[in-house]
Amino acid sequence: MTTRALIAVADGVEDIETVTLIDVLRRAEVEVVVASIENRRMFTCARGSRMTADAMLIDVLAQDFDLIALPGGMPGAQHLADHLPLAEKVQAQAKAGKLFAAICAAPALALQGYGVLKQRRMTCYPAFSDRLSGCTFVDQPVVVDGNCITSQGPGTALEFALTLVEQLAGKAARKAVAEAMLVP
Repeated sequence: MTTRALIAVADGVEDIETVTLIDVLRRAEVEVVVASIENRRMFTCARGSRMTADAMLIDVLAQDFDLIALPGGMPGAQHLADHLPLAEKVQAQAKAGKLFAAICAAPALALQGYGVLKQRRMTCYPAFSDRLSGCTFVDQPVVVDGNCITSQGPGTALEFALTLVEQLAGKAARKAVAEAMLVP
């Protein structure tokens, strides 16, 4: 059975975080579906990189995913936070006990806004930690709390992506991907 991950994107998501998530998960042979919440597949990242999503989010909402991951970046994380169909998809994912993840501003804006962080330990870009309530901010690069994985920002994107590989496919898969990428 194929392991599937949904990466939701919008104009203004962080370039490094988005590309790192896609790249590392695909190296682990995860079927990655990059889905745009915009009214078009092409989107422009926070630093100006232009990318094309695999699909429109609206077209994949009925599909099942083993992981839903949200890159951060501004204003991308706010766009993701404001998108009701994505909020409902992540809420259902969390309720089903399936993996959901976010990095940088996305945990504080999107996951907090969706109401899926209650009573959890989590992290985010430290400057956004004052926006949190009902959860515990942990100042660490990556935090795993049950089926919720969060991370701090562009500099932690590789560790975050490798942690997602581990959560989906185990420590051996993480080790193999890391070694092939020459990650110390």
